[in-house]
Amino acid sequence: MTGKIGKTIKQLPKVERPREKFEKKGAQALRKKELLAIILRTGIEGKNVLQVAQDILSKYGDKKLIDVSYKELRNMRGVGPSKAAQVIAAIELGKRLYKEKVEKEIFINSSEDVLKEVSHIRENKKENFIVLYLDARNKLSHKETVSIGTLNANLAHPREVFEPAIRNLAAQIILVHNHPSGDPEPSEDDLELTKRLVEAGKILGIEVMDHIVVTKNGFFSFKEKELI
Repeated sequence: MTGKIGKTIKQLPKVERPREKFEKKGAQALRKKELLAIILRTGIEGKNVLQVAQDILSKYGDKKLIDVSYKELRNMRGVGPSKAAQVIAAIELGKRLYKEKVEKEIFINSSEDVLKEVSHIRENKKENFIVLYLDARNKLSHKETVSIGTLNANLAHPREVFEPAIRNLAAQIILVHNHPSGDPEPSEDDLELTKRLVEAGKILGIEVMDHIVVTKNGFFSFKEKELI
């Protein structure tokens, strides 16, 4: 009696076929051998494509497969030159995309890092209130201008500040706004607003790491002045 493992792909229920499963549930729902099977496309006599994919994973494992050579892979039974080229190309594409992603990641670990992200507002004639949204590792996941005010006033409601934080799963935030007057010292309104946002953050479990006031030639950090 032929068991499930010996069936061809067409003999498998549609919900178990890699391509159909991909179309219905997306790539995230597929196991590694199913993703590899989609790249390989076909099996060989006596082995369906899922079995060939499993043979490759069993032989090389995750770490070895990432660095396997074209020559080595093409000589494996059930693979050959065409399938080997497809697999190697897919692996190389993944490597490059991951490298580019890592290189583009921005981490905020100091006031200077913050200033690089908001340099465009330092000479603005109106107050711009910007929030940097960070994950638990201080990686910048999102940056948003919450409000643009008048020459000497800028209002930012907690709802407007924390809604993007929740949407982007931020663990912590940094508040930034500019003073067109050129004086970085916080006003009474700045102090009160910061206090409100810190308290709101505590309720939501999202830490307000700092509030930085920037001007053309200077800045004021609430954290450095121990006001947060």
